[in-house]
Amino acid sequence: MNATPLLDLFEIESLLNEEQKMIRDSVRAFSREVYHPRVQQCFRDETFPEDLIPQIGELGVLGANLHGYGCAGLDSVSYGLIMREVEYVDSGFRSFVSVQGALCMYPIYAFGSEAQKQKFLPKMATGELIGCFGLTEPDSGSDPGSMRTFAKKVDGGYILNGAKMWITNAPLAGVAIVWAKTEENNAKSVRGFLVERGMKGFTTPKMSHKLSLRASLTGEIVLEDVFVPEENILPNVQGLKGPLSCLTQARYGISWGVLGAALSCYETALGYTQERVQFGKPIAAFQLSQNKLVEMGSRIVHGHLLCHHLAGLKEAGKLSPIQVSLAKRECVRTAIDIARESRSMLGGNGIMDEYPIMRHSMNLESVYTYEGTHEVHTLAVGRALTGLNAFA
Repeated sequence: MNATPLLDLFEIESLLNEEQKMIRDSVRAFSREVYHPRVQQCFRDETFPEDLIPQIGELGVLGANLHGYGCAGLDSVSYGLIMREVEYVDSGFRSFVSVQGALCMYPIYAFGSEAQKQKFLPKMATGELIGCFGLTEPDSGSDPGSMRTFAKKVDGGYILNGAKMWITNAPLAGVAIVWAKTEENNAKSVRGFLVERGMKGFTTPKMSHKLSLRASLTGEIVLEDVFVPEENILPNVQGLKGPLSCLTQARYGISWGVLGAALSCYETALGYTQERVQFGKPIAAFQLSQNKLVEMGSRIVHGHLLCHHLAGLKEAGKLSPIQVSLAKRECVRTAIDIARESRSMLGGNGIMDEYPIMRHSMNLESVYTYEGTHEVHTLAVGRALTGLNAFA
């Protein structure tokens, strides 16, 4: 009896129109044929394949769901499929694409002046200009209102001082979207600043010796009396609404993306157990193996149905942050559980980097934590369900 691919078996693919399938196929081809052959060595060396950035830009995935300014203007399902296909290869690849679009291009698009949009977005869409998103600090993660980065008003602009940490793309970035408190020094006073490479006092040292997301460049943002002119302030947002709305965009993409990592692990385990013979038959023929595959497959199908539902809500303008919190929480937990289960099905081979499972597993440990920890999303959903705040 021939096996049926998981997403075909449950007709998940039937939810896609022809344009969405074409977008998926083009991103899949690039991810698996061009990017994938590089990722193993990049992970070993803790490097990012910067020479591929122009091709990534040509693919149209940077800021893909934004309209105008050189962006593709794709629908929410197409954007989700892009995230899934790039993370099928590596979470670091999805982080690069996601941070550039959802965390850097989106705030300029949503809150920037027309001059800012014209200056930054076309170059960011092609990958000529890379951005990073400066919110998390050494002592301020899940509680962004406690940030210490401060902007002092001076003639013509502001002077910024502070530090941001765990910043994806920082070593590459030509522009950083930095969130800082102004004179009022409270959460409502938070403003977004476009800090450009070359501004005196702005540095982005690389963070090394990571055991996760090694094929993604992570750095710090250090601000020492950096003068940012008035025209580089995002004019149309104030308070934590700014950065949190960006995180909602990114978490939507993460929810789709981690299903790619889950699929990669599941398909690796399925193929391995179909070929590996023990006790006279393939491992996949044993009941325990089939139970594991069914549990993994079921959760992947559930994740896709949830993400497709959220895509519909997003297109209708009805998507809420709490819905995205639940999706990010559930899909990341699904992916990390599947990575661990898949690793066990390969036995000792599961820890070798010739297979992608252990790399995905290590990457997902970071995704489990970043852009809202699993625990914080749990409390956010709990507050919505009960009307009671467990944060304090």
